[in-house]
Amino acid sequence: MKLPNDFQFSQGSLQDYVDCPRRFQLRYVERVAWPAIEAEPALENERYLQQGAAFHRLVHQHVLGMTPERLSSAVTDEDLRRWWRNYLENGPADLPPSRYPEIALSGPVGHGRETGPSTGRETGPSTGRLVAKYDLIGVDAGRRAVIVDWKTSRKRSRRKWLAERLQTKVYPYLLVRAGSHLNGGQPLEPEQVEMVYWFANFPGDPEHFSYNTAQFEADGVYLASLIDEIKREIERPEGKDLPLTTQERRCRYCAYRSLCRRGVRAGLLDETEDEWELDDDFDISLDFEQIAEIDY
Repeated sequence: MKLPNDFQFSQGSLQDYVDCPRRFQLRYVERVAWPAIEAEPALENERYLQQGAAFHRLVHQHVLGMTPERLSSAVTDEDLRRWWRNYLENGPADLPPSRYPEIALSGPVGHGRETGPSTGRETGPSTGRLVAKYDLIGVDAGRRAVIVDWKTSRKRSRRKWLAERLQTKVYPYLLVRAGSHLNGGQPLEPEQVEMVYWFANFPGDPEHFSYNTAQFEADGVYLASLIDEIKREIERPEGKDLPLTTQERRCRYCAYRSLCRRGVRAGLLDETEDEWELDDDFDISLDFEQIAEIDY
């Protein structure tokens, strides 16, 4: 087994490995396309994902300058109309003035820096590269930056669960590492970065995560170690599969469950918990030609 030479790790691929190493193998190493649905009822799940993607597009167009009136005229779905109204009436407050929707960043992951976040220099060779597509980054150059992630999940995720997700580690870390061009050419200090999860179904209850240098350094070490582990694991002798998750209830919502002999029927959409989340990030297809990056 071998990853492509140009493979860039994302929060999604790293989360797949943490949740189930075999799923990482099947999805990113072997690139297996398996035609199983992830949740029942299938049509309702498909509609849910489509409306979530539509909400992201609406917000994207609004941030780019289209008027709410023009955008609202095209909204016919009941859930989408409610999410859109919640956003217009109770969206994230006090965002910095310069706003970058649907922006992608890429940069190296290493084991440290020479003299701290402001240098941007590595102490040694890079472990790998990270890529992330952000729903929205707001920047007040030289002062602060706010990452906003739109969530259309049916349930309001718990703070502890969000804190443990790779997204909460990767997004602020990569913005510090690769976001200087959004900050007047100067690297952002970790203390200037905040991440906000805004829930379309719970607009008055967003979740805020501040960032700091200690967390930045810890995230760098963790991400580098995780990528090193993945590389070691996929170089196992030929024929040695990566292990399956020990938490089998996750398999109910995995497209590969029948391939792995972990059941045939998909889990029920209404029974999903925040410990397993249907993908509502809609960032699988990245245009790598448009991704800003920093050098090794």
